[in-house]
Amino acid sequence: MMQQELDELVQCGRRISEGEIQQICETVELFPNLSMKELTATICEHLGWYTAAGGLKEDACEKLLGKLEAHGLVRLPEKLQRGGGQRSKITVTDRTNPGPQIRCRLRELGTVWLKVVEGEGKRLWNEYVGRYHPLGYKQPFGYRMRYFVVCRQGPLGCLLFSGAAKSLGARDRWIGWTEIQRLQRLAWVVNLSRHLVFPWVQVPNLSSHVLGQLARRISTDWHSYTTTAKKIFVRPLVREFRHLLCSEIPVVRDQP
Repeated sequence: MMQQELDELVQCGRRISEGEIQQICETVELFPNLSMKELTATICEHLGWYTAAGGLKEDACEKLLGKLEAHGLVRLPEKLQRGGGQRSKITVTDRTNPGPQIRCRLRELGTVWLKVVEGEGKRLWNEYVGRYHPLGYKQPFGYRMRYFVVCRQGPLGCLLFSGAAKSLGARDRWIGWTEIQRLQRLAWVVNLSRHLVFPWVQVPNLSSHVLGQLARRISTDWHSYTTTAKKIFVRPLVREFRHLLCSEIPVVRDQP
């Protein structure tokens, strides 16, 4: 790769330095048996490369690795075949059978609220969308957030927010940002990728009411990153490990 290309290498708003490229190449060489997912996760952790929601930027890292591979700097593990944008297979069960007809005015529903989908609820959400949405269910890439639309009679529909499309001409012209601004601030934009009101629900103004609720809470929900607590186990291999690791001047230990 030419020096000029090294200096200008930018991936998803991050300028990749020559030192970081060398580090990436060393990581690929040191761990030849890692899968692509394991490799990108490792590199992201080394570089401290995270999304706005706190996840690893694995998709961006994989694209960066592809550029490095195209220039002959790395040789990547075989990539797993992806779905290519096709619908994911969903097993339909009785739990998503059509419910009783709901045909009324919005105020007659009572309170309508949005429920963030977590845990096992994701499978149910996926099944509803795969069964009733015209575009079906596709596994979203990157960070995403699912909602159920709910009232006292039960679920009314499903919503999915996902990371913004990398490039969308009409959107980008309307915002008015430059190429660099788009790459740097893309994480501040989200897509409403699925908006489903169940076929047996016929309530005028329901969608606009729900979108109004979303406009008031999505920024808080989207940047609330949650994870499970983890235990960290550390075993020093030498007694003077703190001195070795914290010294400003590299310490060379005598060989045994």
